[in-house]
Amino acid sequence: MPTSSTQVPALDDTNSTQQPNSSTYTFSKFIHPDKELYRQYYSLWIALIVINAIIFLVGVVLNSLALYVFCFRTKTKTTSVIYTINLIVTDLLVGFSLPVRIIMFYTAEDCLNCSFVHIFSYFVNMYCSILFLTCICVDRYLAIVQVQASRKWRNPTCAKGICVFIWIFATVVTFSILSMAIQFAQCCLSEILVLMVCEYFFPLIIIIFFTTRIMCALSKPSLMHQSRERRMKAVQLLITVLIIFMICFTPFHVRQVAISINPDMPHNVSLLVYHVTVTLSSLNSCMDPIVYCFVTNNFQSTMKNIFRKTESEQTTVDILGMNKNIKGSNAIITFSNTIGSPVSLPSPSSVQI
Repeated sequence: MPTSSTQVPALDDTNSTQQPNSSTYTFSKFIHPDKELYRQYYSLWIALIVINAIIFLVGVVLNSLALYVFCFRTKTKTTSVIYTINLIVTDLLVGFSLPVRIIMFYTAEDCLNCSFVHIFSYFVNMYCSILFLTCICVDRYLAIVQVQASRKWRNPTCAKGICVFIWIFATVVTFSILSMAIQFAQCCLSEILVLMVCEYFFPLIIIIFFTTRIMCALSKPSLMHQSRERRMKAVQLLITVLIIFMICFTPFHVRQVAISINPDMPHNVSLLVYHVTVTLSSLNSCMDPIVYCFVTNNFQSTMKNIFRKTESEQTTVDILGMNKNIKGSNAIITFSNTIGSPVSLPSPSSVQI
């Protein structure tokens, strides 16, 4: 595959006489289409496609099963369950963006509008995932530490309203900022920074704050009446969410900040780091099911029952088959014994004439 170092970003192929060229060039420093990686680093492109395919399969299977459990096998829809269902939906949408990405690469690689739609939808789902994880952490803090004060806020109606607000907020903010970043080169850097502050760094600060607060609060005697298991699950949930943030979302946003500070970063470095960090951000769809285990006990017990039911059904089928074989074997043995031991006939000498 060609590896010319003089190649410019794919989004810069627009006519130099067009007015939006400078803004498109600036925006292309933040976003790199697959075509660039395909042309310059073909082997890495193939490797990332394989990794994304594995993430897609694992994420879709786990999140589809989780969606079934929380929607149809969980009777009480608490605030945590409502936030979790919305988180599962965002993870599924992130997973399904991979086939769309591959289809676009082979059918509409030079379509700037198509690339914008895909980038927009991916960012919306990623930031919704971040915000719903934040909601789960805050809700867990309120449930453990601020039990009495948060009763009027921790109800299904309020949780549904917050979820609707998050979807609208993430969609409007992401669309407006990306649109302005493409149209106006002079404010592209500041607009991207605003997006990251609103939908990543601010939620990260909230999660760190509440994780610290709940770990300090759980050592107080006033909370000792709650079960140790309940308190430990709260800590495990917050730490798990923090780890997901660090692994999945932080590298991508650190790279975006680095581009904002140093727009003249070498193109090859920016290209490689962008695609690797985007793949890491997709990994959250496989890691979020760990969070589900700490949201409610019903998830773990239901999953165990589903697999136990499957195993018991298979065992029942095997036992029935064995019984049929045993019955068949007994019938054959009885028949053979009957033939092997015939009824004694009277001897000729004993017959009276």
